[in-house]
Parts: sequence; structure tokens; C-alpha cells
Amino acid sequence: MSRFKWGVIGTGRIARTFCEALGGVPEAELYAVASRTAEKGEAFAKEFGFEKSYGSYKQLAEDEDIDVVYIATPMSAHFEDAMLCLENGKNVLCEKSAALNCEQLGIMLDKAKEKDLFFMEAMWMKCRPTYLKAMEWISEGRIGKVRYVKADFCNIVEYDPNDRLFSPACGGGALLDLAVYPLTLAADALGAEPDEIISSAHIGRDGVDLSNSILLRYKDGAFASLNSGFEIPNTNNAVISGDKGLIVLGNWFFCTCEATLYDRDCKEIEKSVIPNIVNGYEYEIEEVHRCLSIGLKESRIVPHSSTMAVMKIMDECRKSWGMKFPQEMKKMPGGS
Repeated sequence: MSRFKWGVIGTGRIARTFCEALGGVPEAELYAVASRTAEKGEAFAKEFGFEKSYGSYKQLAEDEDIDVVYIATPMSAHFEDAMLCLENGKNVLCEKSAALNCEQLGIMLDKAKEKDLFFMEAMWMKCRPTYLKAMEWISEGRIGKVRYVKADFCNIVEYDPNDRLFSPACGGGALLDLAVYPLTLAADALGAEPDEIISSAHIGRDGVDLSNSILLRYKDGAFASLNSGFEIPNTNNAVISGDKGLIVLGNWFFCTCEATLYDRDCKEIEKSVIPNIVNGYEYEIEEVHRCLSIGLKESRIVPHSSTMAVMKIMDECRKSWGMKFPQEMKKMPGGS
């Protein structure tokens, strides 16, 4: 059995969740972690059992023994951190959203291709067995032609000016943090290139969206209705409806272990219940291992084209809102 030495950049909440799963995957070796201070890196390494810790991301990127790096820094840092790793010959799993915009993402993907390296956005939802079962039902024609997708991701996050979610400089806002999930579901079920994007947002005092509503329309009349934000509670389920039936992904649809298939009269036909082995993040780790073990540079489940297509929709939404991040005022390093 092949083992893969993982490096982790960032020691925040998402890194902790990811490393819990990493420790539960036999093929994963918790090799090195990097924080902005040596003290934080050492404490994190001791807690999760990493062999090494670094006080700078550059040191980790230059470690020749690392097979793949997971990037768990704030959205605004993904571009710089991913490029650092790619330049140093490291395969990359980058937390979603992988970049702030299509320009950044395009440069990252070009660099991965130039260096002949693996790159994948850490869209864990797409790797989960329940989600894959729902997509399988669609591809088998179990609900006929898909006509409608409804998906929400809303919860209440109390305002904190120091929280990255409310900071333009950190790539904050509900769009990149939350809406990426319902948008990804809609793109997979209905197609990645809608003919019309209609959206609105409540922009907060700091200049990022606190909530948003997105309608995707397709030329055959199909459409998706998607909502996300920090201002209201919601059960956050998803419905994928076709002309022969529908699929329901339960509360917190992006991490649910249960999918239910109904016929056109809403009679239950089949239910898929697949419990997590650890916390659900293990599936994207296993997908990375699968790809690396057979020499793939991108995942079939989370292909570059899918990541880019969703990023294009989010770019269009922000353009219509007049919402820009500070980094977008500057010329991108590595760009034309």
C-alpha cells in the first residue's frame, strides 16, 4: 500500500477538521505542517502527530520529501500559497474557493500544467458517496431530464470585524465561502454554462456580501434557485427535480450522509445512507491518493473545468454587484 506524505499550510479551524480526517486515512502520513509562527506550528504538529513543523510556508514548500500540500489559509492567500507550492514542485489540494477569481485560478492551473503537477480544489462535497450516488441517479435517468435545482446554504454568523468572513482583504463574503456549494451542485445537475445569471446581494458595511440570491436560467427552460448568507437560519437542503422524479439531499445538503430518490408523484423509491468513516473529509483525501497513485494531474470527480466554471459564475455575480476585492485592484503576479 502506497503512503503519501502530506504537508499542511495553515493551522485554523478548517485545517483542524481536515487533519482529523487525515489521521484516519491509512495511506496518509502526517508529515509536516506550517504556520506563520514556529510556536503555532509546533503546537499543531504535537496535537495531530505531524513529524515536522515549520514557522514559514516557504520552508514547508521547499521540503523535498512532501508528496502533496493541503492549503488551508484564508481565501485571499490561496493564490500566493498555491503558487509557492507549485513553483517548488508540490502537488496541491487547495481549500475552496480555490481562488478569488478566474484570473487567479487560470494562472494557478497553468502553473500546475507547466510543472506537470496535480492540482485539485478541496470541494469535499463532490467526493462524498452520497453526492456521487445522487449524480449517479441523474446520469442513469432515474429522474428524467433535470428541470430544476433548489439549494440553500444559510446560517447566522454574528458580525465580527476581525473575522475573515467580513473582510474584503481576506476574500470574505458569503459568495466564495457558502454559495460555491449550491452553485457547484447546480452546475453538476444542470450544466456548467447557464444562459442567464440573475443575482442580488446584501452588501454589508465592510464591502462584502452578507447574503445573496442567485438564479441560473438555461435555454431549455430549466433553472436553479440558490441562496446563501450569514443573516438567516435555514435547514439548507437541496432538491434536484426532473420530469420523472426528484432527489432530495437532506439538511446541510453539502455534507449529508443521506439522499432520497422519489418518483414524479413524490413517492419514495430508494434511499442511500452512507455514514462517514471519520468526518467526511476523508473522501477527498482518498480521491487525491487515487489520482497520485495512477499519475493523474487532475481529478475526474473534481476536474479543473468544473472549478473554473463555478468561478466564472461567481465572477459574474460580483461584477453585477460592483463588489471587488482589494487584490483585484493590482496587477496579478504571473499574469499577462
